[in-house]
Amino acid sequence: PPRADTLASYIHSAPPGHGIRWYEPLAVLGGIALTASLDESVANHFRDHRSQIGQDIADAWAKVGTYGVGAVTAGVIAGGLISHNEKVTHAGLRLLFSVGLAGGAAEGMKIVLGRERPYQNTSAWDFDPGHFDTSFPSGHTTLAFAMAASLSDDIHRTWATVGLYGLATGVAVSRVYQQAHWVSDVVGGAAVGITSAKLVSGRWRVFGLTPPRFLIGARGPVIGWSLAFRE
Repeated sequence: PPRADTLASYIHSAPPGHGIRWYEPLAVLGGIALTASLDESVANHFRDHRSQIGQDIADAWAKVGTYGVGAVTAGVIAGGLISHNEKVTHAGLRLLFSVGLAGGAAEGMKIVLGRERPYQNTSAWDFDPGHFDTSFPSGHTTLAFAMAASLSDDIHRTWATVGLYGLATGVAVSRVYQQAHWVSDVVGGAAVGITSAKLVSGRWRVFGLTPPRFLIGARGPVIGWSLAFRE
C-alpha cells in the first residue's frame, strides 16, 4: 500500500507574539503624515544639490533593495539546504515569505494610491490611482527593511541588527536622493517591510493570524497559514 504523506515542519511553533492594538497602526500613519510635511523641502534640497558622485553612490546602494535582497534570500535558503542546517533553512524561508508579503503589499498600495514621484512632479500631493510605477510606498525600501527585520530577529545580535537596519536606511536615503521617492514614501516602506517580517515570524499578531508554517512532504513543499478565532 502507498505510504502516508507525512509532513515535516520547517518552522517550529512560534510563541504568542505581540497583538497589534487598534491605535498602533494609527500612530504609524500619524508618523508618516508628519514626515510628509518634509517631502517637498527635502526633494527640493536634493534636486538643487546633486552631484555625479552622489548619484553613482545612490544608484549602487539602491540595488541592495532589489538584487541584494534576492541574492541574500537565495543564499540563506541554499546554504541551509546544502548544509542540512534546519535553523538556517527556517531563517531563509521566513525571509522569503517576509519579502514576498512585503512586496505584494507595497505593489498593491502603489496601484491604489497612484502617487506621483518627485521627478514627475514638484508637488507631493498629486495622486492618480490605478497606475503602475508610482511612488508610495517605496518598493526598494520595503524589501530592504523586510530583510533587515527578518534576519535581525533570527540572528539576534546587536551588530547584525545595527548593520542590517543601517543598510536598509541607506537604501531609503538613496531612493530619496535619486528623486524616485518622497521622504514619506520610504518611511511608509519601512513600516510595511518591518510589519510584514514581524507578522511572518509571529512576533506580531493581528486578528488571530498565526505565523505561516513551511512544510516538506512527499509531494513537495507546502505553505500553511491559519486564522485563529477566539471568543
